[in-house]
Amino acid sequence: MKIRLVMFGSELFHELKRRKVYPVIATYAVVAWILLQIGEVTFEPLGLPDWTMTGLVVLTIVGFPVVLILSWMFDITSTGIRRDSNSIRLEQESDDSPSIAVLPFVDMSPEKDQGYFCDGVAEEILNTLTRIPELSVAARMSSFRFNADCGDIQKIGRALGVKAILEGSVRKFGNHLRITAQLIKVSNGYHLWSKSFDEEVKDIFEIQDEIATGIAKALLNTLHPIKTTSTRDVLAYEYYLRGRHFINRFSKTNINSARQMFRQAIDADPEFALAWAGYADCYSFMIMYVDPNADFCEKANSASKKALDLDQDLAEAHASRGLAFLISDEFVRAEAEFEEAIELNPRLFEAYYYYARSRFHEGDMQGAIELFGKASEANPDDYQSRLLRVQILRGTGREEEAIEEAKEGIAVVERHLEWNPDDIRALQLGAGSLILLGDSERAEEWLHRALEIDSDDSVLLYNVACNYATLGKTDDALDYLEQAFENGTVSVAWMKNDEDLAIFRGNPRFERLLAAGDNRPSGNENSSC
Repeated sequence: MKIRLVMFGSELFHELKRRKVYPVIATYAVVAWILLQIGEVTFEPLGLPDWTMTGLVVLTIVGFPVVLILSWMFDITSTGIRRDSNSIRLEQESDDSPSIAVLPFVDMSPEKDQGYFCDGVAEEILNTLTRIPELSVAARMSSFRFNADCGDIQKIGRALGVKAILEGSVRKFGNHLRITAQLIKVSNGYHLWSKSFDEEVKDIFEIQDEIATGIAKALLNTLHPIKTTSTRDVLAYEYYLRGRHFINRFSKTNINSARQMFRQAIDADPEFALAWAGYADCYSFMIMYVDPNADFCEKANSASKKALDLDQDLAEAHASRGLAFLISDEFVRAEAEFEEAIELNPRLFEAYYYYARSRFHEGDMQGAIELFGKASEANPDDYQSRLLRVQILRGTGREEEAIEEAKEGIAVVERHLEWNPDDIRALQLGAGSLILLGDSERAEEWLHRALEIDSDDSVLLYNVACNYATLGKTDDALDYLEQAFENGTVSVAWMKNDEDLAIFRGNPRFERLLAAGDNRPSGNENSSC
């Protein structure tokens, strides 16, 4: 009993320290003492009745627990006062519905060169679990920030606001595969389910299916077998996982590498719908950010159509098809595909995200605001949907809402940059929200950091132009906008609706850029989305 009390006291001490309660108590004590001294010196000469001093003392005493509670529940940050994330997560944990986070599997291979395979296995299981309506699953971007080496699994579970954690490891050598997986209950650290597999690589699909089925049985008490992937060709699957690894890193070089991997996956298994969807997305991204080549539009269109022909019930295929329509400015057809993707998988972030972009291109700002909001709900740790929503809220005159969203968005992007300090997209989009919050100096620091990493990226150059326009540096803004056109593709449709660039409407340099963009193949994407 005594040991438990000591442990409880230690945990309470550290939690009070983490939530910065002690500095608040100290500040309150100093302020209260000063107020009481002022009252004692001034109340009598001012002729105030005796009860006013008594009232001040009582008010000071009563205010202490109120301040204590508020300091426990809220964080004081550089962007203002916001709700403590652990308080929110504890409320979420009080819900009776089952929830899970899947951590990236640890690479135990001799050469430590199977990271893409380990992440791919974990991601396939995660994606499959998201299709179970009764189960809440933490987004990949949230859970993949952690692994089993990050510390106490229970603490990770509480940080993610889930009731169970799946962790595992993979040892791959030659054609042999050793996988361990264990499902841990966050509240007490006990195992809900665990299993080890010692098989050949060709058995990876059965292993993934068995893990997903075991989780569903443990959390939902269901015996229905679950299938995790649409291919049963090991070589195709390995190429597909490598493709996902590259495309998630998102740059011109990585998009090209992803495209090659998806192509080889298709060559190995021409019926692999997910590989066709990934292959189509690579061409869409090339149009969006690299090269407005009309052939890329056609290839995105044919590959996404093939993915759908192979699997009409695959949400990712519909999202890919919608993106292919979107880069060709076929908004009605794009949105029909996004709607279908959401119907099939209401948690598919990409469907909401690109649907929001489609609305923006059409000038439907309210629709874009709502859909970017749903995208951030689908993936709470995605900074892009939040920060783009800030831009639109500010551009439509909803300043107070934009400021509140910016505070939350900066908190998300700061967490992301802790793990990805060289993510130029996070730096450039975050700078816009920092400017809105009055931290222009830090915003320019972020922009300079991004330019030092890749000064030729058209996405970055466009957003630097937008931010400099907001700061009133109009000549610099137009210079960067011209460089964006020189180094890649910029969406004229987005530029025309982008309120960050509103001050340039009618400006000869700006109008020349719009005219030049109109003469390029349709479907160009922009740096801001």
